[in-house]
Amino acid sequence: MNRYLLPLVAVAALIVFLVMGLRHGDPRALPSPFIGKPAPDFELPTLKNPDATISKEKMLGDYSLVNVWATWCVMCRQEHPFLMDLAASKAIPIYGINWRDNRPEAIRWLEALGDPYLASAYDADGRVGIDWGVYGAPETFLVDPEGTVIYKHLGPLNERIWQREFVARMNQLEVAE
Repeated sequence: MNRYLLPLVAVAALIVFLVMGLRHGDPRALPSPFIGKPAPDFELPTLKNPDATISKEKMLGDYSLVNVWATWCVMCRQEHPFLMDLAASKAIPIYGINWRDNRPEAIRWLEALGDPYLASAYDADGRVGIDWGVYGAPETFLVDPEGTVIYKHLGPLNERIWQREFVARMNQLEVAE
């Protein structure tokens, strides 16, 4: 057998394998073990007031967004104007988890760019983010009124994604009820 044939067949098989993998869904999509399950319990100090806390229980009773963000995150800055518009529309309560960040810098960031969050938890060491299965910022979770995670979006949120992924899921659930 030709000594070049075996490596050529191996490379061809690898290319077929990679192409097949890319054709099946979004390569950026990382599954969340929490979809359809209760959101992780947590209690963290709020970003602006370390003596006050925020927990999952404060989010119950209505659909809500949990947005994981940080000042070092370039894409968080990109999505921020949309979050400000969404907060102004009062379409859904937005809670933030400031993840692995510097508290004074995060407070300055919100003062300069605006604060779309009803409350923002301060997750300095990232442990709560890990409990939520966060891979990086920004990540946004849609949580139903009972505290079940319905959807997880990786990357910056915008109007198109909001309508297609979030609003559509909430409408489907309301019709099913």
